[in-house]
Amino acid sequence: MQDRPATTTLQNTIEEAIVSGILSARIRPGTRLSENQLAGLFGVSRTRVREAMMRLEARCIVHVSPRRGWFVVEPSAEEAMMVYGARRVIEAGLLRSMQVLSDAGRAAIRGHLAEEKAAMDAGDRQRLTCLMGDFHIRIAELAGNPVLTEILRDLTARTILISMLYQSDFHALQSHLGHRRIADAMESGDFAKAAELSVEHLDEVETGLDLTQRPDPLSELRSSLSLPPRSVPSPDGGTKTKSTTTKGE
Repeated sequence: MQDRPATTTLQNTIEEAIVSGILSARIRPGTRLSENQLAGLFGVSRTRVREAMMRLEARCIVHVSPRRGWFVVEPSAEEAMMVYGARRVIEAGLLRSMQVLSDAGRAAIRGHLAEEKAAMDAGDRQRLTCLMGDFHIRIAELAGNPVLTEILRDLTARTILISMLYQSDFHALQSHLGHRRIADAMESGDFAKAAELSVEHLDEVETGLDLTQRPDPLSELRSSLSLPPRSVPSPDGGTKTKSTTTKGE
């Protein structure tokens, strides 16, 4: 039993590596997560990997398919609406519960917004995807409730998976401006206004989703064979190409 703390740390490392990969859009919906490969990468047994996967399954990040293994979830349109609904409740509630923004908190938010702007200017979409999601997690950290911070981290990861499946365009500037408005309200001490703005921001992002699209079960093989993305019917009766670009949040 002496090695239990080290084993627990490794399991946590596996979980956090997968969640971080999703938050930065490096791991896509439907990605297969091999127990053998993860065991080799982290130097643990398959049993330990399986324990980590089961914990991620409880967090709705992965699911197991009989005789096929573990896969990153591909949220349905119904799940997408529920995730956004949950985020509205949690983020607005967190902001309304705040009383003051410390100087350190003010500096953290301004520094984060500067990083978003720099990533936009550099055209670094992967970095920007990570930053866009991390903005909301930072607010939860500033609210000082680690339980809700962890819940929001998981919801944000699921939101990014949703964006990769259902968002056709990259609305980085729109999301950045939404973040700036929230930050301005927080800095002025109007947390009720910040809560309203956070709901408006999430409404805008959800409105940008095309929930009529369905995940392409052959997307990974299609990409491997260098075939063009799947075309899906558009509302005007034509067709449009399903985007595979990483998204804003």
